[in-house]
Amino acid sequence: MMLQHPGQVSASEVSASAIVPCLSPPGSLVFEDFANLTPFVKEELRFAIQNKHLCHRMSSALESVTVSDRPLGVSVMKAEVAPEEDERKKRRRERNKIAAAKCRNKKKEKTECLQKESEKLESVNAELKAQIEELKNEKQHLIYMLNLHRPTCIVRAQNGRTPEDERNLFIQQIKEGTLQS
Repeated sequence: MMLQHPGQVSASEVSASAIVPCLSPPGSLVFEDFANLTPFVKEELRFAIQNKHLCHRMSSALESVTVSDRPLGVSVMKAEVAPEEDERKKRRRERNKIAAAKCRNKKKEKTECLQKESEKLESVNAELKAQIEELKNEKQHLIYMLNLHRPTCIVRAQNGRTPEDERNLFIQQIKEGTLQS
């Protein structure tokens, strides 16, 4: 629904003061003025604003299409500067490309070095674990041999201890985890 105006004015030329004559000029409108508007008037205002925006976009698009009034000498200077700037950009890109490759290679070498160190440490760890197991087995074997020897040990018998005392002492030391030589 379009609001009919005298002289058939287009919707883009309709202002708020034309739709609502009681209002003062568009620059001095306040919120209370719009609070009392009917939905029909609000719709007409929205439509007018949308059309103004559309016309403004179209005129700005036409302005960007128009040929500039600059002298020809300015574009010639740009043409002369552009190859120098392009060459500078190419050199900069090449330096950046070399630096990036160098960085990637350095990172790759560091990763390989860390991988080799990790493998070496895992190997040393496995060797140490195997050595711990060998030492535990040797300890058990020596305890067994000592246990077999105690009952017949002459040195201990001369100290006044009986083989039974030696055996009890040995069992107590095993429980405590300490052996005296």
